Amino acid sequence: MQVTLLGTGDTTGTPTPNCDCATCEAARERGIERTRFSVHVEDESTGDSLLLDFSPDFRRQFLREDVPLPDAGVVTHVHFDHLDGLGNANRLFDDLPVYAANETDPETGESVAETVARKFDYLGALDARGVAPHETFEAAGFDVTLVPVDHPPLLCYGVVVERDGATLALSGDTTYNIPTQSRDAMRDADLLLADGIVPASLCEHHPLGGKHEGSDGVPRTFGTKHMTREGALALGEDLDASETRVVHAAHFYPGAEAFADEIAVDGETFRL
Repeated sequence: MQVTLLGTGDTTGTPTPNCDCATCEAARERGIERTRFSVHVEDESTGDSLLLDFSPDFRRQFLREDVPLPDAGVVTHVHFDHLDGLGNANRLFDDLPVYAANETDPETGESVAETVARKFDYLGALDARGVAPHETFEAAGFDVTLVPVDHPPLLCYGVVVERDGATLALSGDTTYNIPTQSRDAMRDADLLLADGIVPASLCEHHPLGGKHEGSDGVPRTFGTKHMTREGALALGEDLDASETRVVHAAHFYPGAEAFADEIAVDGETFRL
């Protein structure tokens, strides 16, 4: 299983347009990007490939990384930076199964799968398929499980992808408060991609601060929707992941910390 990180940034990406912060300037100087979130998974022996979330930067990501178009996709939740790239399916696919959770979100009145189907009803190739959380299904030859996480006010899901004894776990957009059953499903992954939007030191600048402090008093949640870098790495330790990479990183990381080894950038690949 080859995993390619197509997009490792948050909703504005890094560099952010018209931003001259130290992190964005350093990214430009290094030729590094963190575009909006998306992960490509491929079985090189069969050519099967799966896309986890559809970044608005879809076209650029696929041209840049030269990976094959997916045979199927998974959508974790309905926020713009994870969903709206589905519009790129127009004229690129004859058939594209897209899997998403089938449970109704009280906030939207419909499931993620129903939102996908409604929002992209003009795409003849799109086949939106609702699946139950915690029930493993097959997509493009991979065994996939959606697991509920904590990203209020919307329902959001992590993803576990397995094939031939290799396991990829994706935290989804979430706080550190991931339910026990979901943590159990994500345990012992060969690679964990964990949402870590900013370092914990920035919690003091959030109107709601941070929470879910570790034994050292460091917040593992930033505000109410995302983990800190420290939370993402702690999650990897909790779940006994063989390797953890921090994703969904914002340009608010201080310049001196933004490109630390544990924080992913676009184009990284892993063979599991």
